[in-house]
Amino acid sequence: MQQTNYQLYRSNIITLKGEEKGQFIKDGALIVKTMNNKSKIYKVGKYSDLKNICKNYEYFDFSDYILLPALYDMHFHWVQDDVRLMPKENLLDWLKNYTWPYEHKYRDKNFSKTKSKIFSQELASVGTIGGGCYGSIHGHTVDHALKNFKGDFIVGNVLMTMNSPDYLIQSKKSAVNLVNKKSTKYSHNYALTPRFAITTHPEVMKESASFAKANKSFIQTHLAETPGEIEFVMDIYSKLKGFEKVKSYTEVYKKSGLLGPRTIMGHGIYLNDDELEMIRKSKTKIAHCPSSNAPTKELGLGSGLFDFKRIEKASIDWALASDIGGGPYLSMFDVMDSFVRQNHKKKNYEASYTKALYRSTISAAKMLNISKNSGSLDSGKRANFIFIEAPKFKSADKCEDVLKRVIKKGLKNRANHDKSIFKTFLDGKEIYSAT
Repeated sequence: MQQTNYQLYRSNIITLKGEEKGQFIKDGALIVKTMNNKSKIYKVGKYSDLKNICKNYEYFDFSDYILLPALYDMHFHWVQDDVRLMPKENLLDWLKNYTWPYEHKYRDKNFSKTKSKIFSQELASVGTIGGGCYGSIHGHTVDHALKNFKGDFIVGNVLMTMNSPDYLIQSKKSAVNLVNKKSTKYSHNYALTPRFAITTHPEVMKESASFAKANKSFIQTHLAETPGEIEFVMDIYSKLKGFEKVKSYTEVYKKSGLLGPRTIMGHGIYLNDDELEMIRKSKTKIAHCPSSNAPTKELGLGSGLFDFKRIEKASIDWALASDIGGGPYLSMFDVMDSFVRQNHKKKNYEASYTKALYRSTISAAKMLNISKNSGSLDSGKRANFIFIEAPKFKSADKCEDVLKRVIKKGLKNRANHDKSIFKTFLDGKEIYSAT
């Protein structure tokens, strides 16, 4: 016999119906229906309209808080958590001086296992319940992440077979074999992850991509983050057999078999029109990392401003990401704020907080191919949501106004973003509480 229970969460609610279609419900209610230990969202609306819809339910009062859909981070390096505040004058120098030496520590399985448990708690504490994650070259960093992270994550071990330090390099054969092994084991939860074209032989990318696609795994890497990176890539590949006539960074990946509907490219700031067309035709996606790409005085790498309007005009899907440790803070609220702030400085006011939330929830769930049951507070979706302390507001306030206050409330110190979540729920179960 099926047992059905209901839980009613009374709270102020922000819910999305589209990129610019947010709704703020003052004194709202979210009802979760739990049947055979599976929890789905049953109803969302005004508390006064829903309080009598079920005869029996567990009642939870969060009237001093705002309930929002849980968040996704579509590009981050969990093995870089401890270098995110290191000096970042230059992307390639930052990698050589700080990132790669730190990732070398993950060769130790016990170190990796311990760190994965700590980072899992950090993810839950900032309300992140899914996304695209990079490990180190070590296969166990994938195992530990997928075992301990709570939610819908795709994880890959980075591939480094050339132009890499001696202490952090793989043979071509071992790199391909590792991809074959992990993609076979984890299928759609695994992501083939060349660090970028600079460190990965094209034949390794091509052979690995055949395994990833056969096993329905994802593919993720970096693309066109800085002009210096692009110049380095083109210099390398102009001397490689079969790539002498390649005209762009994106074409390198195309010839290596990486583009496709399950591919997520990190950054994509400096792309020409031909590259955009390659990306559009292949249905490749882009993860935009505003806090990582921000000026160095804002603790970013100074890579430049992503032109999201141009990307949207080209009909390319994109979502937001923290890029830990290029990005300084794990919270997607910091990422959203950075996205809006940087664009407003350039007088691009189409960048809104509502849009930023959409690109951290619904858009990301679409990239992960889970939007049918995740990513929003719609009826029938999985009960994934967060609570944050409510700022002052009026009954007539619109979603954008309230969301702006939610993200900016008392946050003169950006580090406070990482401490702003009160509770995180995954599939109706509390996985984090600030108390």
